[in-house]
Amino acid sequence: MSETKHTFCRICEALCGLEVDVEGERVVAIRPDPRHVASRGFACVKGLNQHHLYDSPDRLLYPLKRVDGRHVRVSWAQALTEIGAKLRALRGGPGPDSIAMYVGTAAGFGVLHPVFASGFMQGLGSKSLYSSATQDCANKFAVAQHVYGFCFTQPFPDLDRTNCLIVVGANPAVSKWSFLQVPAPIAALKQLEARGARLFVVDPRRTETAKTAGEHVFIRPGTDVWFYLAFLHELVRTGGVARARVAAHMRGLDEVLALVEAWPPERAAAVTQIPAEKLREMVAAYRQADGAALYCSTGVNMGGNGSLAFWLQEVINAVSGNLDRIGGTLVGRGIIDFPRFGKRFGVLTSTARSRVGGFAAVNDGFPGGLLADEILTPGDRQVRALIVTGGNPLLTMPNSERLRTAFEKLELLVCLEIQMSETASQADYVLPCTSPLQRPDLPFLFPLMLGLQRAPYLQATRAVVPPQGEQRDEASIYVDLARAAGAPIFGSRVAQRAFEVLRWRHGRKHPGGQPALPQEQLLDLLLRLSGNQGFSRLHDARHGRLRAPHAGEDFLGSRVTTDDGKVNLAPAPLLQQARERLEVDYASELSRKDQLKLITRRAVTTHNSWTHNHAPFVAGDRGTNYLYMHPLDMAARGLAEGVMVDVRTETAAVRVPVRALADLMPGTAALPHGWGHQRAGQTVARETRGVNVNLLAADGPERLERVSGMARLTGIPIEVQAASGPQDVSDWSGLPPELRG
Repeated sequence: MSETKHTFCRICEALCGLEVDVEGERVVAIRPDPRHVASRGFACVKGLNQHHLYDSPDRLLYPLKRVDGRHVRVSWAQALTEIGAKLRALRGGPGPDSIAMYVGTAAGFGVLHPVFASGFMQGLGSKSLYSSATQDCANKFAVAQHVYGFCFTQPFPDLDRTNCLIVVGANPAVSKWSFLQVPAPIAALKQLEARGARLFVVDPRRTETAKTAGEHVFIRPGTDVWFYLAFLHELVRTGGVARARVAAHMRGLDEVLALVEAWPPERAAAVTQIPAEKLREMVAAYRQADGAALYCSTGVNMGGNGSLAFWLQEVINAVSGNLDRIGGTLVGRGIIDFPRFGKRFGVLTSTARSRVGGFAAVNDGFPGGLLADEILTPGDRQVRALIVTGGNPLLTMPNSERLRTAFEKLELLVCLEIQMSETASQADYVLPCTSPLQRPDLPFLFPLMLGLQRAPYLQATRAVVPPQGEQRDEASIYVDLARAAGAPIFGSRVAQRAFEVLRWRHGRKHPGGQPALPQEQLLDLLLRLSGNQGFSRLHDARHGRLRAPHAGEDFLGSRVTTDDGKVNLAPAPLLQQARERLEVDYASELSRKDQLKLITRRAVTTHNSWTHNHAPFVAGDRGTNYLYMHPLDMAARGLAEGVMVDVRTETAAVRVPVRALADLMPGTAALPHGWGHQRAGQTVARETRGVNVNLLAADGPERLERVSGMARLTGIPIEVQAASGPQDVSDWSGLPPELRG
């Protein structure tokens, strides 16, 4: 007899409400929750099949230790003791900064995991923190810190009331909205168009979003910054600056106007390939709308000038009078004023700089593209141990084969995981974690603390099924690791002792289970301290509980956390980078105007690197990624559909089958990311034939964008030619190492 439980998905920012059928201790079916206050019966195919991923035969049940190249089962006591001994030795020898942590995306979709991971590093006294944000969104955090005074102050478009929306480098129909919780993204786009709002989708590919609604505008990959420069230039020329509003709430306008003076639409068009008339049409629609917004995501973020592009976007929304305006861009409210809290107590505001390259920390973390250098470069603070939590850097980081070489030099590599990823397969210790369906939770930090939701609401979920084997939740693991390392969690012996007592008392109530923190009690405390009803009362509202809607006109003059309370339109680091890079990069774009440029692409059945271990998702021709090219570009190179091609950059090369895609802008190729599982310990994923696109991206201090520390992962110049030698990538014999995926 099955029992239906209500929960919410934690795969992405949409957090869709779910109905889950449970038989015994096993999930047998997942459906969308038709009565959920936000998602209203929507959930994507990944969310509805997640139990198959979690119930895989490859699911980790026990701690593992690498012995003579193989992973063998060990006890928690042995794993913790040995890891702790090594961490103690490194803290007392090379120092705490020799111990690093990499925090992946999965850590961000729960509340307690990132908090306790940070608390563990705080206890160690280590500043060597790296995260997946520097692969796809650190530009937004860095710019927000400079412009608004806090990294998590992230304005978002008022989708329900805007009358003009310009989406640049984003594909919410497949990838959902980033930095905004919007379930059912296709329905949201259609609703926007149905009520008469203008919608433009600016992208090198006619994406699923562009096919859903609005007008598509092609742009050459990696040239977004000149699109924004020309947009602001035209906005100023046509009198679109709300000068009284700027004078009251902002500073630095004159410096920005001086910068954009050199970039009229005609000059920008030479690299963006957006005709000047089309850009002027978009600016006119934006100006004439009663509430308008520019919005961008990873296609802009990862393009090489992501910080400058996002900064200019925020300047446009601000000086046009659309920031903090109904129908424009809004700044949400969380259950606490997290930006003010963070500013006051120094949360996520580290001023530390990296040992290699001197990059400023963003969100207290250093660029992932420096990690190989930090491991391989001798000297003070050299990274000698790494803890990976909620991520898979050997697939997701730039120049990942070099990173693999660096990992081989580590004295200790520990992974907290649910399955044997590429990174875990190389680890010295692998610690088995609970899945989202096995833990209680609240909506993760973005909606909880910042209100980044189309319709603000709260929801609580209990664990749907219990842990199996010896799986433990990450928060409890970090309390255990802190004790083993002699480094109390959050740097407080009182906190360490308190959590150990709580874990012991909670464990007594659940004989036979693994020792664990009383997570519901901790979440209950968070709710009560923020003035909300407790966890149980919120859980009783099983479809979620709506909060007050977004108001607008409540950010400028009251919630900006810069020192003077004004939006800083012209931060010195961004102005300096613009002056140093814009002309140089523009000349480089002109010199390469005929060269193919590579972008990424995502399918509805894939999510970063971890959904390829479900057989139906990779069945048939879905068992590999493909290089997609415009038919004209294929014809120019004498390439036929399905042949193997070698894709080369200055960093590496990969071999992959090619497919024609007329939706691409000529001169653009697309290669989906997240593939290349041949060295993973996952039964299904290991048999796929895809290649890792991030082998083609460059790392190191000279190749990272200065303000954010991000690597260029899209808009990469490439050379493509028909492959010579083996035509089947499942046959590695005869292939040079750089072509082995």
